[in-house]
Amino acid sequence: MEGTTAKGVLVTGGAGFIGRHLCARLLAQGHEVLCVDNFYTGRRRNVFELLDNPNFELFGNPQEYSMRELARMIKHLTGSRSRIVFKPLPHDDPRRRRPDITRAQALLDWTPRIALEEGLVDSIRYFEDLLTTSAPSAVDITAAVSAQ
Repeated sequence: MEGTTAKGVLVTGGAGFIGRHLCARLLAQGHEVLCVDNFYTGRRRNVFELLDNPNFELFGNPQEYSMRELARMIKHLTGSRSRIVFKPLPHDDPRRRRPDITRAQALLDWTPRIALEEGLVDSIRYFEDLLTTSAPSAVDITAAVSAQ
């Protein structure tokens, strides 16, 4: 990673085929990676070998929320004044985003322990801390989003 600075990176859909490879590459470059996935098309097993990396964090939730609900919740929790912009969906966009975690529950005795709002608050706090303590080259996400 010569000539670059390690950063905290959020990868949405990180348990999917492309997302998993992106996470692995970012970790190999020394970045901290927060992987968020609803496990609709991605699978936890895709990132299983990444879970032992201390710079990797996986966040997933089996509840179903619309993108509008998530956007509104994040705006509320961050106090953002940015607009929610609606764009046409890609042709392969899943209509349903509720992961089936029955196998994880049965095989791993795993269930989510953190509610969505609590997890979002923790994630927001993490990125706020990262932005205030990171190198000057870090992008101010709040300013970038507000400018749009």
